[in-house]
Amino acid sequence: MELDRRAWVVQVMGLPVSVHLRGPEVRTDAVAQRVERVFAELRQVDAVFSTYRPESVLGRLGGAVPDPATTADPLVRQVVTLCGTARARTAGWFDARHLPLPLGGTGFDPSGLVKGWAVERAARHLGDLPGHDLCLNAGGDVLLRTGSGRPGWRVGVEDPGRPEQLLDVLELTGGAVATSGTARRGTHILDPCAGRPARAVRSVTVVGPELLWADVYATAAVARGPDALDWLTTLDGYAALLVDAAGRVRATPNWPGIAR
Repeated sequence: MELDRRAWVVQVMGLPVSVHLRGPEVRTDAVAQRVERVFAELRQVDAVFSTYRPESVLGRLGGAVPDPATTADPLVRQVVTLCGTARARTAGWFDARHLPLPLGGTGFDPSGLVKGWAVERAARHLGDLPGHDLCLNAGGDVLLRTGSGRPGWRVGVEDPGRPEQLLDVLELTGGAVATSGTARRGTHILDPCAGRPARAVRSVTVVGPELLWADVYATAAVARGPDALDWLTTLDGYAALLVDAAGRVRATPNWPGIAR
């Protein structure tokens, strides 16, 4: 028997966020209320961390790095700590400090980490729905969950040179898929070592167990350049597909799709 399906789509955090559910209760008010709590939490995160809104917590700081010792907001303290961990895990290739800010100047911008972190946090509102499958898509970064014995979700990987076409289609029963690159937002990722936009890689897609780290690793790999594939190969539990500036496609040996 095929499971009933329902989808919700909302514009939040400056991008379309969709929740797709399969299961016996997707038409009930109780499930709809849980989904609304997902979107409400993402709106709360945006109110704190948006670098486009001068009234947000980060906007009021004007690019200064919040001091975890004196910052009252526990979410801000957590994100600042995670950004330090991400900097260490990527040998400095993911660095939320000294980035160009949308409102002008340079400073602290944790957006490359916040989206994956926020989506994972918000998804907990749907975490105890037995018999239901989840696909949560935040602007192309995807969190997946499927019950035992049920078919996986199909996730397309865009060709950054021709976004209307796909490089690969993955069928996954769980985990996360994150893509960073130039296809949608142009050359917006900074090489933290050179202090200039990273142009040697068009896109990196990372598949793994956690969306937060898949997103961080994809961003760091774009900043690092084509040799990032060797580094990505060393990451336990994660696989990656990289498209360089010349359009060459390469993947780690454990890539779950067919593109190489």
